Amino acid sequence: MIGSLRGEIIDKEEGAVLIEVGGVGFHVLATATLLDILEVGVKTQLFTHLHVREQELTLFGFADKEELDLFRTLLKVQGIGPKMALAILSHIPAETLRQAIAREEAALLARVPGIGPKKAKQIVFQLRDKIGLEDIFTTAVPISDSDAEVIAALTTLGYSVVEAQAALQQLPPEARHDSVEERVRLALSSLARL
Repeated sequence: MIGSLRGEIIDKEEGAVLIEVGGVGFHVLATATLLDILEVGVKTQLFTHLHVREQELTLFGFADKEELDLFRTLLKVQGIGPKMALAILSHIPAETLRQAIAREEAALLARVPGIGPKKAKQIVFQLRDKIGLEDIFTTAVPISDSDAEVIAALTTLGYSVVEAQAALQQLPPEARHDSVEERVRLALSSLARL
C-alpha cells in the first residue's frame, strides 16, 4: 500500500493534484481545504490511502495523519465509500466532524451534498463509540467571554454549538481583536461556505 508521498506538485485540477515523486506523477484526490493550500511547484508530503477496485487504483491524499485516520473511520460506515468520505471531509473540518459525532449533531452532516438526514444519523450512530469524547474535550481550546458572545449570537441565529465553534476556530488570528459584531459577521461568511 502507498502510505505517503513526498514530492513536487506539478498540476492541480478540480478535486485532485498531480504530485511527482522520483520522476513518476501520481494523481491524488484530495479535500477542498487541502487543494486550497497546495501550490504548483512546491514540494510537499501527503498521507495517502490507496483504494483498490477491480478495474481501478485510486489514491486519496491528506495533509496529516489525523485526517487520514478519520477518513478511514468514515469508510467503516455502511454505505460510505471513499468519494463520499472525501466529500464529508471537504465540507466539514476534521475537528468539527469529531465534535459533531461526539455530540450526536447529525444536522451538520446532513448539510453535505449527497447525505440526507437519515444517512447523517446513521453515520453518527455508527461512529459515536469510535470517536472518544475524552479526546474531543481535552483538545478543546478555552474560550474567552467575547468568544462566548459570538457563539451565543450564532446559536441564536439557528446554528448548532459545534457549527458556531467551528466558525470561530476558522477566523483569522488578527480577527481576535475585532468587535463581537465583526467576528459574528466573519463567522457567518465562514458558515456560508460549509
